[in-house]
Amino acid sequence: MSEAGGFSHQYATINGLRYHYVREPARPGGSGPPLFLIHGWPGFYYEWRLNIKPLAERFDVIVPDMRGYGHSDKPDLPPEEAYTDEAFAEDLHALIQHLGFDKVSIVSHDFGSVWTQRFARAHRDLVEKLVFFQPVYPGIGVRWFGPDRVGEIWYMAFHQLPWAEELVGSSRRATEIYLRHFLSHWSYDKSLWTEEEVEHFVEVFSQPGTLRGGFNCYRAMFRTSGRGQGGDPKIYAPTLVLWAENDPIFPIAWSDKLPDFFPDLTLRTVRQCGHWVQREQPELVNQAIAEFIAP
Repeated sequence: MSEAGGFSHQYATINGLRYHYVREPARPGGSGPPLFLIHGWPGFYYEWRLNIKPLAERFDVIVPDMRGYGHSDKPDLPPEEAYTDEAFAEDLHALIQHLGFDKVSIVSHDFGSVWTQRFARAHRDLVEKLVFFQPVYPGIGVRWFGPDRVGEIWYMAFHQLPWAEELVGSSRRATEIYLRHFLSHWSYDKSLWTEEEVEHFVEVFSQPGTLRGGFNCYRAMFRTSGRGQGGDPKIYAPTLVLWAENDPIFPIAWSDKLPDFFPDLTLRTVRQCGHWVQREQPELVNQAIAEFIAP
């Protein structure tokens, strides 16, 4: 265990992989209901840095780097084998078991919302409450690929190319340009991210295998589309969705079908906010999570 960056960094063997996670027990007293914060792409635990300490005032906060990301192992296996949403969901399940929790609440966004929903459907007895920011959910449907979306989703096709990580990782500068685009373009305030924050992302995604690990999630998504989609698609746990008004990837109109898939839903619009809700509106997010999960 270490205290790098002011956080408590820990490791565990999860489904044969060395998993890194930050854990900040609730203060004072060192106990509180478990709360998992799950990143997306391009992400790792650091994207929650403005949320971890405030939420740890009331919760036992666990923030993993999922497989292929951050400081966790990055299996060099076919994407359709090692980077499916099922694989991520079962890693989350194994981590919860490792830590000995009977029930947990989870906050997630981007790809994290996919993994969390898969987990919640497979292990509904372990779920207390859920919080999502602009989740990827079945109600979006074919709108993902409308002709008006090409200018926003081009990167998903680019990530299918076998040489994509070689190009983006050809130099530290190339990695920075690529990541900076998504950090800036997806934010409401294009100057939001500091140079220090960008450098943290570049440093982590410059590690061997990290670009490939993230891109493999998109490869697995395309290659396994429709696999394992049987059964009830609804998630019955109490769910809060904070949907940003200005996310270029997830238009707010796409929230229209949420009640069809989340029967116990609370939906809130976050104004003047883009994709990175937890970074763009941290005080609002921290308060909303705390009030919803532990009123």
